[in-house]
Amino acid sequence: MQSPLTSPTIEEQAKSTAPNGQVFPLPSEADYAAESERLRSLVAEQRLMGREIVVVMGVGFVGAVMAGVVADTVDQSGSPSKFVIGMQRPSPRSFWKIPTINQGICPVQAEDPEVAPLISRCVLDKKTLIATYSYEALALADVVVVDVQCDYHKKDFGNVRSGHAEIGALEDSLKVIGEYISPDCLVLIETTVPPGTTEYVAYPIIKKAFERRGLVQTSPVKHPKGGHGFTGQADVRDQKSDERSTKDEGRGTVAEQSISSANRFPPTASRSTKHEERRTEAAEPLLAHSFERVMPGRNYVSSIRDFWRVCSGINDQARQRVEKFLSEVLNVQDYPLTVLDRPLESETCKIVENSYRATILAFLNEWSLFSETNGVDLMKVIDAIKVRPTHDNIIFPGPGIGGYCLPKDGGLGVWAYHTLMGFEQDIFKITPQAIDINDTRALRPAQLTRDALRNMGKIVAASKIAVLGASYREDVGDTRYSGSEIVVRKLTEMGGDVVVHDPYVKHWFEFEQQETYPGAGHSRKEFFRNQDGLTDMRMAENLDQALRGADAVVLAVRHQEYQNLDPDTVVTQIGHPAAIIDCFGLLSDEQIKRYFELGCEVKGLGRGHVKRMKDQVKEKAPHTNLCMILGSGSPAMQWYRLRM
Repeated sequence: MQSPLTSPTIEEQAKSTAPNGQVFPLPSEADYAAESERLRSLVAEQRLMGREIVVVMGVGFVGAVMAGVVADTVDQSGSPSKFVIGMQRPSPRSFWKIPTINQGICPVQAEDPEVAPLISRCVLDKKTLIATYSYEALALADVVVVDVQCDYHKKDFGNVRSGHAEIGALEDSLKVIGEYISPDCLVLIETTVPPGTTEYVAYPIIKKAFERRGLVQTSPVKHPKGGHGFTGQADVRDQKSDERSTKDEGRGTVAEQSISSANRFPPTASRSTKHEERRTEAAEPLLAHSFERVMPGRNYVSSIRDFWRVCSGINDQARQRVEKFLSEVLNVQDYPLTVLDRPLESETCKIVENSYRATILAFLNEWSLFSETNGVDLMKVIDAIKVRPTHDNIIFPGPGIGGYCLPKDGGLGVWAYHTLMGFEQDIFKITPQAIDINDTRALRPAQLTRDALRNMGKIVAASKIAVLGASYREDVGDTRYSGSEIVVRKLTEMGGDVVVHDPYVKHWFEFEQQETYPGAGHSRKEFFRNQDGLTDMRMAENLDQALRGADAVVLAVRHQEYQNLDPDTVVTQIGHPAAIIDCFGLLSDEQIKRYFELGCEVKGLGRGHVKRMKDQVKEKAPHTNLCMILGSGSPAMQWYRLRM
């Protein structure tokens, strides 16, 4: 049940602050009543225009843009065919997203230039997208798309087996959905979930809610003497509809404002009253699953709309409904749907897909260490392998992997096998080990920084260290589970004074709000000592500010801005020679040599050949020094070259 927040005892609880500083008061009891009336009026208008009502539950990283993609859908005549209601819980942390969307502004930052115009167009021009905090929207929906976060919390650093899936928020959302939706409403779960969630968690929750509400469906039965019964769809009825009030849902009643199926979906087929027989049975939820493959960056929208999708339904009707819905919303002509038999299969598909990727990345960790200790440049090795078409997707892992999916999804599968399905066998070996390797790989750059500084007669605890790159991948501003976070935390634990620059990140909330972000008690600060001061860390405004006076520079992310940094310029900005740590193969051999010539120390992940580069510079040093003394064009220098 939804209830408006009572009068807060702490002032901060009565408002929600957007990242840009704009403050929005949380809704009052009176606001709920007005909001419910607004929704009913808008939906009535949209139904007259023949539009399907779609509620997107959760307007975060995925849900906000998915809502825009659905709201932008048109029919064959080019007219909008969907009306979308984005729904978000009115908490102090998230409520600001609702008025932000209603202003035509996307609540998530994106590098894709298509995102902002998409949301603005749908809200302000086409008027096919709104946002709300009222559960009343669920009672009005034809389709509910669930984009509620499902996380995995690790108790110990580098030990995914010690963790557990956190599906409480998803379960709570499903309970609310079950209390409000009509039985003929399709519920599409897009969230990446532990395999079995749709069938073992979502189905029982919604089925039991339907039973409590007394929802039944009547199906036609052919008369044995000929003729046909009702030839349309099964007619869904709510036996308790007469008992339901029209009280505002904000007061907490369950689906209080009931719209009968007969009014919402008038039968399209004729009835035969002479021979008709009907069978009454418990209403079945229409549940479906289709995971997203969202990629942050400049193709954010395209990764939702113009990309291959896998879907499934819990029964034939749900499967048909989800295939129809996605075919209307996505570009299935160029990227056909794959329809699997049951949700367990599509859920497993997402987990295996990401576990495979995580395993390949973890596999290269040991070869990275091998390369560092045996004079091998792993970057050249990978380039040589990639010319083979069967191996062209091999990729260097950098300082660990990040993003929301790869660091956790395998853990969801392991947890589901033991918890949801109840098996005791320890069948998972590679999947959890890959996650553990990737989680701890980010410790290596801190070790290389320590070693490089030591070669220069310095220690981490007395050094300023500039980390270039906060996000988990190049040219995006997404910092979720980034390897750079672990680099910063480990160097800080060792006593280093760390400054960070990233052209795409203005606020690094994993540090600024580490007591509550990504959730209370779930910050990775818990795995390290000496972390409290990081709450005050702010991103450097520019590269010059970050580099000035640094004793070490960690090239942590392959941002375009960092890919061609001139060594002479960098050392000039720093003000003296420094330790340079290459985490992603950013430096060419020529750049490495030049850093050594400038008196710097260079180390890199998988770049064991730097020692060879250093030796070559040392061998060349006497010649270079003599050239500087005598002058490159002097007769004495010409005589020296002839003798050499």
